[in-house]
Amino acid sequence: MAAQSNMVIDGPALWRDLMETARFGGTPKGGICRLALSEEDAMVRTWFVKTCEALGCTVTYDSMGNQFARRPGLCDALPPIMIGSHLDTQPTGGKFDGVLGVLGGIAVLRALHAAEISTRHPIEVVNWTNEEGARFAPPMLSSGVFGGAFTQEFARSRADKNGITVGQALEQIGFIGTEVCGQHPASAYFELHIEQGPVLEAEEKTIGVVQGVQAMRWYKVTVTGQDAHAGTTPMGMRSDALWAAARMIDGVHQVAINHAPEGLSTVGIIECLPASSNVVPGQVEFTVDLRHPSDSILEDMEKEFYQTLEQLAVSCGVEMSILPTWVSAAVHFDPVCLSCVEESAEALGYAARKIVSGAGHDAVYVAKVVPTAMIFIPCWKGISHNEAESAEPDDATAGANVLLHAVMKADSDLP
Repeated sequence: MAAQSNMVIDGPALWRDLMETARFGGTPKGGICRLALSEEDAMVRTWFVKTCEALGCTVTYDSMGNQFARRPGLCDALPPIMIGSHLDTQPTGGKFDGVLGVLGGIAVLRALHAAEISTRHPIEVVNWTNEEGARFAPPMLSSGVFGGAFTQEFARSRADKNGITVGQALEQIGFIGTEVCGQHPASAYFELHIEQGPVLEAEEKTIGVVQGVQAMRWYKVTVTGQDAHAGTTPMGMRSDALWAAARMIDGVHQVAINHAPEGLSTVGIIECLPASSNVVPGQVEFTVDLRHPSDSILEDMEKEFYQTLEQLAVSCGVEMSILPTWVSAAVHFDPVCLSCVEESAEALGYAARKIVSGAGHDAVYVAKVVPTAMIFIPCWKGISHNEAESAEPDDATAGANVLLHAVMKADSDLP
């Protein structure tokens, strides 16, 4: 164990991997557009296979296209310790969201390979399919199947804006295996990620020991009025869906303000019909995202959200419907895995703090069936889901070092 306690990952190699994989779907502004199961995704998946096989791993796929790069253990029949995240991005995504977790896992494999260290458990790096939900909704789709939140039939039937389903896209790119998603064993799961928020940078902390993930609920709101001529319909005789929706969106904002500082609300998509400059809008659809670390408080926020919109619909003279589209309960990570992360950060001398994730991750669903923990590192100004997303090489190295030592500690501590 003395030699292992001094091990560190190859930071420059990790950074080269981050920059190299950014070429697959790279954008002129320095970000990445690599939607799930696209041609660009197929390219980075091929890179993943070649890179992991060069480190002595065997790469397999399950029925949802999740990739597993396995490094054998001394007791190879033991369920593996998994490290992972995702390689798909938002349409205007950055170089680090998700990618760092997969490439940090490869950095762990590289360190173990270079030091010729054999672990008791097999070690596996996982690339989960369609975490972002940018092409196929909902997000965290394949880890959701793995964790039992979605059926495979539901997941593979999800379609993109062109009508191509997940099942069809999997067949097109060829990264699909015979193992049924969810039947892959694991003894623990660790996920490294940028924070996607400003706390660590503001407090000058290098490592966030993620205690869990806040609760989230998504909705689609449809407001129906009456489209009419903009020049001939008096203001008092209109049923203006967009005016009503504008008031509702302000009400959604107020719901979060009423539950500050932890309550959050976001309207991310607005579609207005008939979309003509001289027609009173007759229909508007918009999305709502509500979040809070407490399931019970989020329940209160939802009730207030429904009541607010129903009252506004009446006062504005429109019809309104709310369709829930996604629910994710608050997640609390495994105490043993958390201690592996916390003790590793302390032993390595990194400034760390406990933190709750405001964003969803594959770890949310994996935690339903496997003991799980997450590690955060700072990102510039907390910016993510953006081409300007950035992290420091030293922080990426630090996070991967904590990941390496947490995995080695779990290897010795777990059955």
